[in-house]
Amino acid sequence: MTAPALYVIKVGSSTLLHPGVFAEIAGIRARGARVLVVAGGAEGIERHYRALGRAMPQLTLGNGDTVRYCPPEEMPHIVAAYRQVTLPAVETGLAAHGLAVHACVAADGALVTGTVNRPLKVVADGRSKIVRDHRAGTVAEVDAARLTALLDAYDVVCLSPPVRDAAGGADLNVDADVLAATLANALGADHLRLVTGTPGVLADPRDPESTIRDAVPGDCDPYVSGRMRQKIRAAELALRGTADVAITGPHTMSRPSGWTRFWAAEEPAPDLALLGRAARIPSVSHDEHELASYLAEWCRERGVDARVDEAGNLVAERGEGPRTLLLLGHLDTVPFTWPVRWTGEESPVLHGRGTVDAKASLAAFLEVLAETAVPDGWRLRVVGAVEEEVSSSRGAFHVRDHYPADAVVVGEPSGSGALTIGYFGLFKLRVTATVPSGHSAGFQAVSAPDRLIGSLERIRAAVLKEADEALSAVIDLRCGADADRQWATAILNFRVPPGADLDALRADARDAAGDGVDIAFLRATPGHAGPRTSTLAKAFARGINRCGGRPRFLLKKGTSDMNTLATTWRDIPMVAYGPGDSTLDHTRDEHIDAAEYRRGRAVLREAVAAFFALSGTGGAR
Repeated sequence: MTAPALYVIKVGSSTLLHPGVFAEIAGIRARGARVLVVAGGAEGIERHYRALGRAMPQLTLGNGDTVRYCPPEEMPHIVAAYRQVTLPAVETGLAAHGLAVHACVAADGALVTGTVNRPLKVVADGRSKIVRDHRAGTVAEVDAARLTALLDAYDVVCLSPPVRDAAGGADLNVDADVLAATLANALGADHLRLVTGTPGVLADPRDPESTIRDAVPGDCDPYVSGRMRQKIRAAELALRGTADVAITGPHTMSRPSGWTRFWAAEEPAPDLALLGRAARIPSVSHDEHELASYLAEWCRERGVDARVDEAGNLVAERGEGPRTLLLLGHLDTVPFTWPVRWTGEESPVLHGRGTVDAKASLAAFLEVLAETAVPDGWRLRVVGAVEEEVSSSRGAFHVRDHYPADAVVVGEPSGSGALTIGYFGLFKLRVTATVPSGHSAGFQAVSAPDRLIGSLERIRAAVLKEADEALSAVIDLRCGADADRQWATAILNFRVPPGADLDALRADARDAAGDGVDIAFLRATPGHAGPRTSTLAKAFARGINRCGGRPRFLLKKGTSDMNTLATTWRDIPMVAYGPGDSTLDHTRDEHIDAAEYRRGRAVLREAVAAFFALSGTGGAR
């Protein structure tokens, strides 16, 4: 089982005075994500020093910036400020939302260690001098295993500087933004948010509406100074990892217009930007929120009505007619994520999780939606569904029950020159065998795994007798025991052809299971296949021809959200289409080349126009 998504959220000390950020963190936790907060301490340190009546020493750098001077004798006071002011504020704010919090400085237990910086060149009394005892450092190592255990045990883990000196000296003060970025990289975080007091990075610090919305390394350098430089440095450092990165504000993560998003590199061409950026936002099943929000904002900026519905689906549409053409993609991917990258200059290729399955399809849907003239009487709706890659299919079930349509295009990779007209169905069982505890050397002893293996063989034979084209695989296997019993359980997965009698398969599986074996039916979704002669299929054939191809028609042995819709939708034309090579689905080599994506988008554009033209004022069959 994969771990839930991880957010690393750096909260500055001034933001801790705005309680709304705690509600936002609680909302992220409520979605099931793990949360690591990194708390900045500038304001808390100042408060602590004032309470002590102690002057805070400062150093002036050669460029005129001032920094806190941290010789060894000051470090206990700085640590005390975090422990007595900053961290309690985080604990109190999050506890008010019912969250269990573990808060500590990163040096505790050597959760994070560092190395001391080089001597500092400063200006004092108008003269340059070298300061050698400044206890500022750079993160060297993160104890990822222990931090992961803490994240599993608590609702929120909160760390603050300083870190432990790997060489054994006094603790080292480190920049909290850079600490957050380093933690995000070390832990393979999905999302990094650097929350600040301004609405992102401002092109003009005097104009709060001048947010730089998107940036690649180097873009922000001409506009920033002081503390914001470190935030930019941290954001660009985090681009080496897997997280999507944003500086947000003021003092909030909930205002999209106040975000500066950071991307590792410019896309090879403007028409590839949506594809590349959608791929760069991790969206493993159950963690689709950030991608849905980004795409909804992309649509609204182009005058397209868009929202995230109560199931978490992206819903975008144009037109207001009584009939609907639904383009149904999905937001989620299978695990695992890795840094997305473009390769090749003349023939660019995008590598990364979801590039084929199925962000390319969804990006093409949205781009065609944004530019299509929808005729009177029609609505063109795009849905990016959640949880397609897991058994729940929650997004598609919500679509089935709330967004009726007259025709459906499912966004799945068929290749730009082919059209999928049907899919096998899914028949998934949990089979559990149980035997009393006993020694395996006992007379005629049968272990739980033995009993399970025999049962699986009988169930497979019974299902294949009823549906001889079915494919089967054991996709999970576990064993266990207690004082009284021994058990073994397996997930047995069948892909069954359209027309297979699922009720008969249930009965056959139950009859074949045998004594001491329990069956739970996890999924029974029928296969579905449509004709090549529907208006929708003809429209895609025309689109492929117009783009220089010869259409091929596919019946796939996987499943898609088409199957979920077909559980109750009758006589609704459905096909699946999308660019990309489906043999790369779920592999470490998942990639799509720009030419294939552009062909697929062009075919889709032609097919949608042809569908509306062929449908006219009549039906869409």
